[in-house]
Amino acid sequence: MVTSLKEYQKAVADIFNKSGITVFSVTETIGFKDHDTPNLLDEWFSAGNEKFDSIFLFSFTQDVRAEKALDLVKKYNTGHDTGFPIHAFILPVTKSSLDESI
Repeated sequence: MVTSLKEYQKAVADIFNKSGITVFSVTETIGFKDHDTPNLLDEWFSAGNEKFDSIFLFSFTQDVRAEKALDLVKKYNTGHDTGFPIHAFILPVTKSSLDESI
């Protein structure tokens, strides 16, 4: 799962491609940021004044591909100090309606 500013969609798609993730979904969303809140958990669904066009990307993939994507996101953020890093998360799927392995 990845969240980023919409303008980074190509960079994230390139990261996915380099990781072997060729099937993924993208959803546009609006991110909010309130600089006055010291607790990150309080900002997750903040009603702050600053709105940002963002995207939410996700893929169901093998662990090795997810780990590679996470590493590439970290490298990207290190080389691009924009103040709006790409956020990546690996979440386990414990159950699925699919008969095949993910």
